[in-house]
Amino acid sequence: MSLLNTLHIAHLPEDLQVYLSLYDEVKNAGFLQQQLLQGNSAFEYAFIDASIIISSNHLLAGIFRAANDWLNGRMKSKNVHSEIVFCLSMNNNIAESFRRFGISPATTSLYAIKVSRTPSVNAATVQQHLSNSIEGKPLPFEESAVTRFTDVRKVKKTYKLTDLGRSKVRAGREGGAGKGKAHEDARLANGDNGEEEAERKELEIMVLGLMSLRGAM
Repeated sequence: MSLLNTLHIAHLPEDLQVYLSLYDEVKNAGFLQQQLLQGNSAFEYAFIDASIIISSNHLLAGIFRAANDWLNGRMKSKNVHSEIVFCLSMNNNIAESFRRFGISPATTSLYAIKVSRTPSVNAATVQQHLSNSIEGKPLPFEESAVTRFTDVRKVKKTYKLTDLGRSKVRAGREGGAGKGKAHEDARLANGDNGEEEAERKELEIMVLGLMSLRGAM
């Protein structure tokens, strides 16, 4: 089974179709990676580890840039699907982008993305192929599902933003001995995730900025 989403992204041609599915509890990630490494044309997808995606905007930004570069002959990699993985990166190292954002044998949650302008490739054919190929649990592509799988520490490390949020903790501690820790303990005890959401949003903005600057670096 596949909960396939057909996305229509603004500023891209109407006949360009983007199909996306989110999976959890994936059991055959190693097999899927091997199909990509072997160049199996039946598996021309962008398979992205869900733990490295901070938000739906993060993922859609990578898809948009890759599709736009494909349409305008500016791709750096071999096809639009590998370009999606590359466009999530903050630098121009293609091999590194696959290590950091692509599928690996250890992947348990992933996004499967297919981009096409070919009429024979449609929602029905893509859904059938994914259902037959991925051993995992399909989930709706919703913000709550996206953020559920995010490894925030991994995202910060990948984009070299490990100091993000620390300044707030330091500021709290400067107000008095133990004050920062007491505030954090109270926040966790009360189930208040407002600060966490604010930090996640700040992280998203910085990640998108780094992605957009890649070509100028």
